[in-house]
Amino acid sequence: MPLLVYTLIAFFVLFLLSLTPPGANFRRWMMAKLYSSVQKPYEPYIAGRKKTLFTNLSGTVLEIGPGNGANFVHLPESVNRWIGIEPNPHMHAELRKAGEERSIEADFRQVGAEGMEVEDGSVDSVLSTLVLCSVRNPEAVLRDILRVLKPGGRFVFIEHVAAPSGSRLHRLQRLIKPIWWYIADGCCPDRELGKMIRNSGFTRVTLDEFTAPREAMPGFVSPQISGVAVK
Repeated sequence: MPLLVYTLIAFFVLFLLSLTPPGANFRRWMMAKLYSSVQKPYEPYIAGRKKTLFTNLSGTVLEIGPGNGANFVHLPESVNRWIGIEPNPHMHAELRKAGEERSIEADFRQVGAEGMEVEDGSVDSVLSTLVLCSVRNPEAVLRDILRVLKPGGRFVFIEHVAAPSGSRLHRLQRLIKPIWWYIADGCCPDRELGKMIRNSGFTRVTLDEFTAPREAMPGFVSPQISGVAVK
């Protein structure tokens, strides 16, 4: 049997093993190890936008998918309680370390964004940066965000989104999606998240479209949005 066939069989077996609970745990461990290095070129680029978006955050803030805690440095002093929904346990050590450097009450929860165990109308703001691309059901998460926000509460977001339909970049996003989903812990590069946020029932949505430079992010996740949605 040709070497190529043996190689393909080996890769297929490894792929199946990676879908088992131990394999999925290993992929999450790898994601945690790679996360900081992947984010390094992006954070300096996006820091100014984060500072502007987060400036009016106060009270209790719920952050979904905080990763390694990169957003802590941008939270204003008016935030006195922070709840983090982070399902990847391998992120928690670095996340806790980042949280300890801030004088706010931090509450870490190892649950998914879908069906998060947070009381109705209990938080002042929800924060999401590059997270809705990887949740299983973004529409359900957006409904949950509305549920946990107080009346007048704000959803503050930065997300990468689908390129215009029919464009070369959109075709590339769809082509690379299966591989990227596997490597990047469920990330889907072609989601129309701006449309989803606008159609989720918020009373007001302010949204800005921009393109991240190639030195900050791979081209297929360069179309991005940022903004605030008010309940």
